[in-house]
Amino acid sequence: MSARPLPDQAAAGAPALDTATRLAFERTRVAYERTMMAWVRTGTSLITFGFSVYKFFQFEMSGKEHSAPLIGSREFALVLIGIGLLSLLLGTIEHRRDLKLMREQYPGMPQSMSAVVALLIAVLGVGALLAVVFRG
Repeated sequence: MSARPLPDQAAAGAPALDTATRLAFERTRVAYERTMMAWVRTGTSLITFGFSVYKFFQFEMSGKEHSAPLIGSREFALVLIGIGLLSLLLGTIEHRRDLKLMREQYPGMPQSMSAVVALLIAVLGVGALLAVVFRG
């Protein structure tokens, strides 16, 4: 097994890694990516479920008289969307921290694409939150 530096490692002056070590870093990086995608799936599920509950009850209750419960479909939707956005934020913070620590030892590591997906889903979530807040 030869110890060849990756292009980014050679430019950064990092020591060359043997193949087993490089593959171990790659497995760890991919595990971090899978974990981030699990956070994204959870956030997406909460956001879409919250918005769906809101729209369902908006259509179901249109034109009908109903009592004011302690927590209605709108408040429930806001809580679910908020928890979804919070889970995306917490997952992204954890992901960035883990990758930063790993990048210190493995400078040639590629950028994370799951963080880009998380950002796109967060934009969707903020849109859903605004739609519910302004009764869209």
